[in-house]
Amino acid sequence: MKAQVIKKFGDPSVFENAEVPKPEVIPGHVVIQVKATSVNPIDTKVRAGVVPAVAPEFPAILHGDVAGVVVEVGEGVSEFKVGDEVFGCAGGVKGTGGALAAYMLADVQLLAIKPRNLTMAQAATLPLVTITAWESLYNRANVQNGQTVLIHGATGGVGHVAIQLAKLAGAKVFTTASSEEKLSIGKRLGADVSINYREQSVEEYVKEHTDGKGFDVVFDTVGGENLDRSFQAAATYGTVLSIAARSTHDLSPLHAKALSLHITFMILKIMNKDKRQEYGNILREVTNLVEEGKLQPLVDERFFDFDQVNEAHTLLESNKAIGKIVLTNEW
Repeated sequence: MKAQVIKKFGDPSVFENAEVPKPEVIPGHVVIQVKATSVNPIDTKVRAGVVPAVAPEFPAILHGDVAGVVVEVGEGVSEFKVGDEVFGCAGGVKGTGGALAAYMLADVQLLAIKPRNLTMAQAATLPLVTITAWESLYNRANVQNGQTVLIHGATGGVGHVAIQLAKLAGAKVFTTASSEEKLSIGKRLGADVSINYREQSVEEYVKEHTDGKGFDVVFDTVGGENLDRSFQAAATYGTVLSIAARSTHDLSPLHAKALSLHITFMILKIMNKDKRQEYGNILREVTNLVEEGKLQPLVDERFFDFDQVNEAHTLLESNKAIGKIVLTNEW
């Protein structure tokens, strides 16, 4: 079968077309004819060699997010049948195959039936970011009705889903962005207040929107210095969530305000077979929310096919995308 592979770590130019063996079905798994995938920051980090401990062996097929059609069903599988349209984040890391191929072998624990009201391309944008936002807001922070939640990165992959999930929990949702267009999208997705972080300092917007008390929950989807700003924005006894904490920080603000800090690194459960079922369970709930019109993906207007994966990675790393970047399989 055709695939995009990398044989070494590097910039987006390391991707190359290759003919590789089609995966054979094994118990507890299905083979998916891949229709679409999307790019996540972890995909660019694996490609670049930033996280070698979680990278597949070379030649490596990357990308976890997948939407496609079941074409083979392994022994013991009762959840899916041939012809089912499914989606999930099912590989692209150590010990698994990736979605940048004509076919992908996937553990059924990591999959769910695709929402009927989404295209394959739209569905492929949701798994990793929605699971990440769900684990962070619901499982780690236990966001409650009436809490104030600040979400950094209104139009980012995780950020745009987090706005919607926090709103569904009954929170008063605040979000940050860098332009009027992005602020407007944040409001459309459900944020009560959109804050231009280039025009207001943390101290200023904390004073304006919380009387200086800070937010109950702050979700940093950006990382780096923004994690320090998140500590500053959080209320005493508040919770800070992060998905990008490979950096060094002064933790004294956490001590001063007795903050809780939670890190979500969702691919760890893909690599831990005992934890995979949690993701399938989340995705089944996600399918229901999407079909009920309560959750929607934000997709960048620029689409790519698998032969343009280098361009898709370049766009993500430019920080110029609005929403998720999709690749469709034209092979």
